[in-house]
Amino acid sequence: MRVQRVLMPGSDTESWTLLGDDHTPVEPVERFLAYLSSIERSANTVKAYAHDLKDYFTYLAGRGRDWQAATVEDVAGFVAWLRLPPVARDGQVAVLPTVGHHCAAVSVNRKLAALASFCEFHARHGVALAGLVAAVQPAGRRRWSESAYKPFLHHVTKNRPQRRRTMKLAAPKPRPQILTASEAQVILDACEHLRDRLLLALLLDSGMRIGEALGLRHEDLGIAERQVSVVPRRNDNRARVKGGRPRTIPVSAELVRLYVDYLNREYGPLDSDYVFVNLWADPHGRPLTYPAVYDLVIRLRRRTGIVFAPHLFRHTYATWLLRKGAGMESVKELLGHASVTTTIDIYGHLSIEDARNTLEAAGWFTGREVRL
Repeated sequence: MRVQRVLMPGSDTESWTLLGDDHTPVEPVERFLAYLSSIERSANTVKAYAHDLKDYFTYLAGRGRDWQAATVEDVAGFVAWLRLPPVARDGQVAVLPTVGHHCAAVSVNRKLAALASFCEFHARHGVALAGLVAAVQPAGRRRWSESAYKPFLHHVTKNRPQRRRTMKLAAPKPRPQILTASEAQVILDACEHLRDRLLLALLLDSGMRIGEALGLRHEDLGIAERQVSVVPRRNDNRARVKGGRPRTIPVSAELVRLYVDYLNREYGPLDSDYVFVNLWADPHGRPLTYPAVYDLVIRLRRRTGIVFAPHLFRHTYATWLLRKGAGMESVKELLGHASVTTTIDIYGHLSIEDARNTLEAAGWFTGREVRL
């Protein structure tokens, strides 16, 4: 089996499908992926689901199981299979107890979430898969781990049966890695071109995603207002605004000056709507692509010795804002998250240094009323 990129008929819209060993689409997966495309899920989301379901159907095929006859035990076996090294998944190679898991718990849970969505889709079409990965929880008293938060319209749905995942591995909650100020400065100073420095400086100064930056047009930058607008639109380089919601982000005067210098010294009279374009490689004048950015990142990693990815600038931006006292709701709007719970899930953490600074700012250590 293999995941195959496809273009939708009559347009240049990208999607993905899963091909079987006979090189034809796997029909139940194809129906589900087509549904995701029709409700305008991103191509990257469809691709991720295709890869996750490829693993599941590969596992079923290896055991001669039909997808419609799969049981909860099969799903449990799938989880165990994912944890094995690929060379041991056919049962021909023994795995020593000291060998670590191949697939991390977070990755397994993501694949189970994809499988749950696949099962829910087909259950709505009469296939008896509804209870395979998710079960209906009776209405009534429920335990909420986040007691201070209730979902939107919770008062309407609280007395209705709710679906919950029946299978999920315990996974540690990862804390986002960030750059120090000195590391960020070293990376910016290592850029040989103003275009590259502007791109990374923009990510750090605005918290934009790399896809949002690559889709920027000149009209999106307000020079006098010192702001940049993130606008969902179709881009020639397949860059995409995640979530499809426009927003405007204030930026610094230094970033605006860097943009003007870039236009005067490198961009010149080039006729293009895009801010970031190919200036020293073919096709000249075309918008910069994801692979070109990652080639730049690899070069800068070698030059600086700092391991980073474009998304690390976004994490750094959000964490610096929170450490300086910005409210979670404001950070949510600046990052373009659909819900503040997403922001809390990712950035609602404190290191011991952050906790100490918070306590000192509140006068906890200096304003004691009793001596210890």
